[in-house]
Amino acid sequence: MSAPAPSRPAAVTAAPLPRQDEVLTEAALVFLAELHRRFTPRRDALLARRTERRAEIARTARLDFLPETAAVRADDSWRVAPAPPALQDRRVEITGPADRGMTINALNSGARIWLADFEDASAPTWENVINGQLNLHDAYHRRIDFTDGRTGKAYALRPDAELATVVMRPRGWHLPERHVEGPDGGSVPGALVDFGLYFFHNARRLLDLGKGPYFYLPKTESHHEARLWNDVFVFAQEYLAIPRGTIRATVLIETITAAYEMEEILYELREHASGLNAGRWDYLFSLIKNFRDAGPAFVLPDRDAITMTAPFMRAYTELLVRTCHRRGAHAIGGMAAFIPSRRDPEVNRVAFEKVRADKDREAADGFDGSWVAHPDLVPIALASFDAVLGDRPHQKDRLREDVRVTAGDLIAVDTLDARPTSAGLRSAVRVGIRYIEAWLRGLGAVAVFNLMEDVATAEISRSQIWQWTDAGVVLENGERVTAALVRGIAAAELGDLRTELGADAFAAGRWQQAHDLLLRVALDERYEDFLTLPAYELLTGGEDGTTGGAAGGTTGGAAGEATGGPTG
Repeated sequence: MSAPAPSRPAAVTAAPLPRQDEVLTEAALVFLAELHRRFTPRRDALLARRTERRAEIARTARLDFLPETAAVRADDSWRVAPAPPALQDRRVEITGPADRGMTINALNSGARIWLADFEDASAPTWENVINGQLNLHDAYHRRIDFTDGRTGKAYALRPDAELATVVMRPRGWHLPERHVEGPDGGSVPGALVDFGLYFFHNARRLLDLGKGPYFYLPKTESHHEARLWNDVFVFAQEYLAIPRGTIRATVLIETITAAYEMEEILYELREHASGLNAGRWDYLFSLIKNFRDAGPAFVLPDRDAITMTAPFMRAYTELLVRTCHRRGAHAIGGMAAFIPSRRDPEVNRVAFEKVRADKDREAADGFDGSWVAHPDLVPIALASFDAVLGDRPHQKDRLREDVRVTAGDLIAVDTLDARPTSAGLRSAVRVGIRYIEAWLRGLGAVAVFNLMEDVATAEISRSQIWQWTDAGVVLENGERVTAALVRGIAAAELGDLRTELGADAFAAGRWQQAHDLLLRVALDERYEDFLTLPAYELLTGGEDGTTGGAAGGTTGGAAGEATGGPTG
């Protein structure tokens, strides 16, 4: 039976946008208000629990599998629910924000799955939040098209092609939605806004299409947070009289604490779970964040030096495959972040070989699929998984019982031979400034130096600067990392950008704000848990019609370009 509705809907405080009434209906806002009333207090308590756990890690510099859930791990009898037909074959998944161009490109890409991203690849301007919902709704009714304002080229869904299945990623639990308030005040969590609007408007339509409301769950730190999501799913299905178990969720194992609770997370979501994903970039960010002040043994080298063949990363991915297949779930591999160059075939040749080797390794290790950031990478990843899977939709029969991972293996970062370098420090500053500037203008997925950068990689950049400065790391050239050194590199980068872009383009951007924010989150004594929290204040504070959206555009000259628009 449907739950009784609260007397008042959630309140929208943003200036109205075209067509927003199609999304922000009275009934949908009542649903958001009920989600907020029931679940936001639990979300707040779980965020406080994260803080307590981090304090314990700071005190002990260790993590372990939970003794209180040992029975769940030891019980061989339980499995997650069988995957629905639309999620049986996930050999290649493309990711990207739900702007209009990316929606068309991703659905047409040939990938089996599109991760429609409202999280790390989307800056949460109100325009992006609402237009993303509209774009998905339009796509499901096949009334979406797009014309590139720069080239005049028109894009539309291919009428006879099999379109990718959408798995939507809402924001993490930590981010509020400042433009939606509960009936009694207080911002509704962005996660509930994204999930709630999408589920409310699309669940029945997706069932009619032979698919369903499928989700990726980001930034999960514990099985308690997975339990909260499961309760949200149960309530939402009851509220709309959708059969229980229709929702399916893939959880990103992209925090170091979640790596110790993979089985428990699947167990909590078992009637709604469809798999786990190795979110490698956020995973590195989480590892640095949690052990940032734990001593020299936890100082990581340059980001580029940390490959998936590093022992502690191998332990993480192999444990994920073993866990998933033991419980009947899909194991999905990590991101290939390369963005092909339209000007340098040699850059592409070298990068494509690296992508191919990465996907070959994942397929050989037992993964059932993997992520790419660009349509040009879909055929490469497909070839790697086709070679292993053939006509089979997955390889969940490979139980990987040979894998043995201890608690210490997951944090054995001192096994790396590499060390921080001056080039790595400069790169962290350059990527950080360039990405943050784009984010502040509403672009969440940005090509910088031929790599797709999103919030996760920006978080690595600023966290490494913080860790290296805090530890007083001595680089290979003899320089000690200090706040003064970082500020000097950042000032030089700002000068280089002014020269690179020209005075007018530089002034039109948000470069000084990006520079200042990077230094704040990289050098302040108090470490910000997520750079997007202070960045969101700047983002929403500037929403006066001048910040722009995510539907195409560039960060300015060679500084980078958005990956959300059509790629041709």
